[in-house]
Amino acid sequence: MSVLLLKLAAPLQSWGVASRFTRRETQQYPSKSGVLGLICAAKGRRRTDPIEDELTRLGFGVRIDQQGSLVRDFQVARSLDGRQTYPLSYRYYLADAVFVAAIHGDRELLYGIRDALQAPTFPLYLGRRSCPVTEPLIIGDIEDQSLPEALAATPWQASRWYRTRQPTTMHLPIYRDLLPGDPDEALQERVRDVPVDFDPQRREYGWRCVVSGAVEITNPEGTTCHDPFAALGGA
Repeated sequence: MSVLLLKLAAPLQSWGVASRFTRRETQQYPSKSGVLGLICAAKGRRRTDPIEDELTRLGFGVRIDQQGSLVRDFQVARSLDGRQTYPLSYRYYLADAVFVAAIHGDRELLYGIRDALQAPTFPLYLGRRSCPVTEPLIIGDIEDQSLPEALAATPWQASRWYRTRQPTTMHLPIYRDLLPGDPDEALQERVRDVPVDFDPQRREYGWRCVVSGAVEITNPEGTTCHDPFAALGGA
């Protein structure tokens, strides 16, 4: 099996897995449903098209390279004739965040995904249509390696301004699929973000087990001054 690495970076991202009614949340890292939606858009699949099992069975993991800031927006809406006003809705985003997403699967399937992302059929966005992709997505070549190896070995993707505000030793959080052989004591949670159907009339998602961890790296541009807010992006 091989790994395709993506850099997810843009002024705004939003990865909601538990949004309800007028409040649209974002979790702190990209969801599998959001990234598979990105791939489906690149391949020209419509929301009403079935999602093939070969896509949902892809292994998935994320590393947080640059903590974003949480931003809240609220929106108002009125009917076209102006007679009816709808409830205020709140939407949450991550500003200036950078993630590395690792997709693990058959090499030929990954080549097809890579080619589609480089020449997408539909516009690509990071979790929500108001968050378009603004930087090249593909990192390096497709390599034969495991999810943990790929997420641990990939160079840090954070911006320079961010690096200079961080300490000289960094711990980058990792959230990836639970794999055979992972220790029983590994921290894990169940997340409902495996898409079964993207159809707006009957959206459906399945569960997966996610293991959390971190990789330690050295930051030559970092500061040695004590900054208790560094983990949140600096003061």
